Amino acid sequence: MAEAPVISVRDLGVHFSRGRRNRSLRDTLLHGRRGARSDEFWALQGIDFDISPGETIGVVGRNGQGKSTLLKLIAGVMLPDRGSVEVHAGVAPLIEITGGFVSDLTVRENIWLTAGLHGMSRASIAARFDEIVDFAEIEGFLDTPYKHLSSGMKVRVAFAVVSRLEEPVLLVDEVLAVGDKVFKRKCHKRIEELTAAGRTLFLVSHSESDLRRFCRRGIYLNEGRLVEDGPMDDVLAAYAAKDSDET
Repeated sequence: MAEAPVISVRDLGVHFSRGRRNRSLRDTLLHGRRGARSDEFWALQGIDFDISPGETIGVVGRNGQGKSTLLKLIAGVMLPDRGSVEVHAGVAPLIEITGGFVSDLTVRENIWLTAGLHGMSRASIAARFDEIVDFAEIEGFLDTPYKHLSSGMKVRVAFAVVSRLEEPVLLVDEVLAVGDKVFKRKCHKRIEELTAAGRTLFLVSHSESDLRRFCRRGIYLNEGRLVEDGPMDDVLAAYAAKDSDET
């Protein structure tokens, strides 16, 4: 018997207003779903796919084609205007990676707060605290306010925390493109450890080498629609051919 999908997307659509902020879960709860206005456009439309447990999927497409929006919908931080997204497992979101950290709290306090908000128990945080600190190379800054860290240090802390979550589904949005070479190697190794352990990976990246390295399956979005879904190499070839035709 085929294994039940961990993610099911059916007729997914979301529209945004030009010149206005994107609709969030809070906006929808407060104001409800409204019909499309003349100044709105469909960022995603008619998207259908299933993801099985343990699959590694790379999402490709030019900027503005709905890749990051798709991850936010799967993460549950946005609601669709049409169709559905069903996620049957916990999600560790490495998207807008430093979001949720509190500027005035110390690094130590932020590690405890952020890990706890993502559902990690106090016992798990205590057991993994040193591991998180070592990975982020932040031991000398634990009692420093988070706002005083450099942007690179903030990313290190955030990646170290979120990549230690025990959720079965890992969403990664361009995280591997930031940081220095040493940190990137550490990130790559950590992603490989997680996928080798059977985690489901959903990766958005403009790096062809990262996509080939981590993902067996690819999804190609163009103008908000899914135009290719198959082996990663085939999807990258289709994307390259389309990009060549348009230049």
